[in-house]
Order: sequence, then C-alpha cells, then structure tokens
Amino acid sequence: MRLGTKLLGVGTLIAALGGAGVYAYAQHGPGFGQGPMGMGMMGMGHGTATMTERGEIHDMFMEHDKIRRTVTNLPNGIRTVTESDDPELAATIVSHVVGMHERVKEGRDPKLPIQSPTLQIIFRNKDKITTTHEATAKGIVVVQTSSDPETVAALQKHAGEVSDLVKRGMAAAHENMMRNGVMQGHRH
Repeated sequence: MRLGTKLLGVGTLIAALGGAGVYAYAQHGPGFGQGPMGMGMMGMGHGTATMTERGEIHDMFMEHDKIRRTVTNLPNGIRTVTESDDPELAATIVSHVVGMHERVKEGRDPKLPIQSPTLQIIFRNKDKITTTHEATAKGIVVVQTSSDPETVAALQKHAGEVSDLVKRGMAAAHENMMRNGVMQGHRH
C-alpha cells in the first residue's frame, strides 16, 4: 500500500479511512469526526472493508488518472482489463481485484458507502458467477460469466460503474455516497 509514503500525521489516518474520510477532512478539518456520527462517516464504520482494502481503494481514487481500463461486454458476462504503468499502482489493482473476487466467493459484501445496488446483486448471485483472472505485467484481466440474465446484466452494469470510478476518481465516489445518503447535508 502506498499510503504511508505519501501522507503524514493526521492526513495519513484520515486518508487510510477511505474516500468519505478524505472528503470530511478536506471539508471540515482535523477535528471532524470525533463524535459518533463523524466516526461513522470517516471510518465508514458500517462497512466491513479492512484498512488495507480502504487504503487500496483510496490509492486507486487518488491516482485514477494513471489507470487504464477497458470493458468488453460478452453475451454472458464481461471481460475487463485494468492496468497502470506505475508498478506499485498495478500491484494495488491486482491485490484489490483478487481480494474482491475472494469477498464475492465468500459472500462478504464490504457494504462501502460508495457502492451501488448492483454490487448487492452480484453478492446475492455469487454462486451463479464464474470468474477467471490473470495478472498481466501492468495489471489484471478478469472474465466473469453467468447463465443467469439478471446476473449478466449486473456484471455489465457494475463494470461500467467501476469504469466511471476509474475515469472520474473521487468525484464519482462522492456522487455515489450522496446517492447512498452517506453525505446528506454536506456540500462539495
């Protein structure tokens, strides 16, 4: 994880907590989040993502402009290629993708404030998905297929949502959090 080499002090802690923490810190300063409601936002306390997973997500958002992603919709699923010329970021991408594959297989939905309802369908239909992934020199290729039309539609929609997060970074994450009611009452 790159986090420790880029930020210092309170910023490191806040950034490690994920996108909502970065937003809250930027909007409200270092005292924000010391009460119960603030910790829920900063720490994404209602989710189950580990600090490592949150750090990976943060790193990918902060360096989204260094990530290339292509999605091919297949008749029964998707094929994605996600890569970066930055070796550390490429390793982060691979780690995140493999970790999410394991979460889906085990049915451990991270329930992050940035995720869409589409991901819930994927977790619910996990036994209907066949996934293969192969690391490349600069990232990872993933193929996910299903014989279930609802699952295929969810895989394709989620692939587009992830591509939007890669394209727009924190702006897309903030929109997802607003849509999910996490940042109601806060302006950005």
